[in-house]
Amino acid sequence: MPTDFARTRAQFDLPEGVIYLDGNSLGPLPRNVAARVGQAISDEWGKLLITGWNKAGWMALPTRIGDRIARLIGAEPGHVVMGDTLSIKVYQALASSLQMRPGKTVILSDTGNFPSDLYMAEGLCRTLGQGYTLKTVAPEAVEAALDDSVAVLMLTEVDYRTGRRHDMPALTAKAHEVGALAVWDLAHSAGATDVQVGPGGADFAVGCTYKYLNSGPGGPAFIYVAPRHAEVARPALSGWLGHEAPFAFDLDYRPGRGIERMRVGTPPVLQLAALDAALDVWDGVEIADLRARSLELTEAFIAGVEAACPTLTLSTPRDPARRGSQVSFRHPEGYAIMQALIARGVIGDFRAPDTLRFGFTPLFIGLDEVRRAVEILAEIMAGDAWDRPEFKIRAAVT
Repeated sequence: MPTDFARTRAQFDLPEGVIYLDGNSLGPLPRNVAARVGQAISDEWGKLLITGWNKAGWMALPTRIGDRIARLIGAEPGHVVMGDTLSIKVYQALASSLQMRPGKTVILSDTGNFPSDLYMAEGLCRTLGQGYTLKTVAPEAVEAALDDSVAVLMLTEVDYRTGRRHDMPALTAKAHEVGALAVWDLAHSAGATDVQVGPGGADFAVGCTYKYLNSGPGGPAFIYVAPRHAEVARPALSGWLGHEAPFAFDLDYRPGRGIERMRVGTPPVLQLAALDAALDVWDGVEIADLRARSLELTEAFIAGVEAACPTLTLSTPRDPARRGSQVSFRHPEGYAIMQALIARGVIGDFRAPDTLRFGFTPLFIGLDEVRRAVEILAEIMAGDAWDRPEFKIRAAVT
């Protein structure tokens, strides 16, 4: 049966009159999340107290929910675990990869990668010393830059600013040819595109859950370790819950079995409860249907904006195969234009220096919203409605 996107739309609690095109930054609230979190607070924490770790299954949440996400990213069951922040998971994946490639000292990434990933790589190189370096090249130059010096290829599959999508299978295969491992950040692709970390050959993958997976602000991240590495990858952060037997309270660290070793600290039970409920929306959703609808929405938006707003410049690839589920346009007054849009009920966001960014989540966005968003944007551009002082005041979060 084809995916029923009217059914998924009905499961979100969106404000009346709002066209929400920012699910690529923070997903909206699914209707069942508040009740599920309330249950975790009142019935589990409130009544079970500490016995909730056993009776409510709190300790198993990171791997149980990890398996739910595995289906959405093409991962093998038992090889995804939840916990901590995305930056922590990036650090873990990079450090494990470097240890598995002794004698190689280069982490290769691209200049379009999310800055936080690059910061973590730079910090890890400083900590290790011994000639470890981060090398960045233009996104289109990554394949040519892969050589025998590279230990790890670290890329975000979908560029956070432009929506450009890397070819995971091709670049991973090339990395393997030169003896490197591939670490993929899925922050802007998990839940938005047809990700296939298993068939795509990824060695490690990481991602956050508060964007297309709708876990709520600051929701926990995940890490994937390919089966071939599960028992040999050593976690850089030897956390208590990554120990083989946490409640033996040994003074010496022994890594847990498989993906369990990538756990670090205490699971964020309330946020995992929110994520668990949010993932119910995905029951009955076929990823191929999601991708097809995503491309339909982004194609319609690009065509509409280019026809009606000639002063906006497309920065997202036209080739659908090279595009994630977002569309970005550039304009020198991009920030003010976005604020004018938000004031009219069309919520996207802005990325410096000049990018208007729009995310398209088929679970709750349809063609009617796309057409209306284009109409409102065209009205704003035609009348220079953005050219008002209040739209040019920069907030802390853009």
